[in-house]
Amino acid sequence: MTEIKNLLAQLSEAHGVSGYEGAIGTLVATELKPYVDEIKTDRLGNLIATKRGKKPSVMIAAHLDEIGLMVKYIEKEGFIRFSTIGGWFDQTLLNQRVVLHTDSGAVTGVIGSKPPHRMKKEEREKPIKAEDMFIDVGASSMEEVEQLGIAIGTTVTIDGHFATLKNERVTCKAFDNRAGVAIMIEALKRTNTEFEVYAVGTVQEEVGLKGARTAAFELKPDVAIAIDTDIAGGHPGLEKKDATVELDKGPAITVSDASGRGIITPPSVLKWLKDTAARYNIDYQLSVSEGGMTDAAIIHLTRSGVPTGVIGVPTRYIHSPVELLSLKDIDKSAELLARAIEHVGDYF
Repeated sequence: MTEIKNLLAQLSEAHGVSGYEGAIGTLVATELKPYVDEIKTDRLGNLIATKRGKKPSVMIAAHLDEIGLMVKYIEKEGFIRFSTIGGWFDQTLLNQRVVLHTDSGAVTGVIGSKPPHRMKKEEREKPIKAEDMFIDVGASSMEEVEQLGIAIGTTVTIDGHFATLKNERVTCKAFDNRAGVAIMIEALKRTNTEFEVYAVGTVQEEVGLKGARTAAFELKPDVAIAIDTDIAGGHPGLEKKDATVELDKGPAITVSDASGRGIITPPSVLKWLKDTAARYNIDYQLSVSEGGMTDAAIIHLTRSGVPTGVIGVPTRYIHSPVELLSLKDIDKSAELLARAIEHVGDYF
């Protein structure tokens, strides 16, 4: 479990907002290199690692990008206004420490807003919107900000650090979807499959599933599995009926997401994954959700259609700086994926 934890820590602390996944892609390529025959990056930026073998071919998709921010305006006093990239709940941004990624290196800043001591009663009772927040890098003028290499379009990520909690649970930013990337890498380490595998680190998932569309079109896989996070309940504010997936109960196999607007998993794919879990005594959960979708939503519509499923790792507090999951679920998810790849020929 230590090896998985170290890998997840390295991946989640790395930075890569949608459209700027180069650094995380390089890291993933290094991890995958010993277990595949070829690695390339396509024109959109997807990392495609191929393990050659016979048909049917399997595409594994784990998106590299994380939600973040982008500089949109620098005030003359040196404060920086930003736009959100991906699905943020604005209140989770307030008073966070951030990293601005310039051509000359990383710059630390903090997200500030008007202090409560100077707010009127009606202001304190209203949520603060991202458009009313700003980044402070300590500069006293626009010129000082620009001297740091910060400009309109500079990307910004949360300055999040990996931490270990009780019961083999861990927390960090960007588990969505560095957890999926870790599972993909770990499964490639464990599998001895004779079938062709495309391990794809997709780009720009958080802003429209863009990388999965182009990668699946190029690769033409016979079947595909998207690896992502799944919303875990079991904490205050979420009733069991609204979030049935829980920590420490194994990977979540998606039956349907986004009320069917995302993926309705074909029965053949469900049987493949459920049979594999039963064969190897891997605990799993079934997931049906109304909100959120994964790369599977676009992969299964590629060309004339690709049978596609989703393995999700249960994660609390998704799309926040303090996402939380269980290393036990990471381990079981990787095991399910590795074994499923080995038996894909029995089903497709």
